[in-house]
Amino acid sequence: MAGKKPGVETYREDGAWKNRVQGNQRASNTHGTKAEAQVKGREMARERGTEHLIKKMDGTIGERNSYGNDPHPPKG
Repeated sequence: MAGKKPGVETYREDGAWKNRVQGNQRASNTHGTKAEAQVKGREMARERGTEHLIKKMDGTIGERNSYGNDPHPPKG
């Protein structure tokens, strides 16, 4: 999809919870708990107007939230 900004992902690596913009090799920030990392990751995604992916301990996607211009907004 052209023009779509990369999202922010919250993930676990080396015993810590981290956030990074997708496509970046290095973490933007590191946290001791998943909850702390999720709060910062959500803030980053809102600022960027992108998606926030929250991964589980095993690396699979556990949650996905969009803070951008949703092409399919809820009806109602």
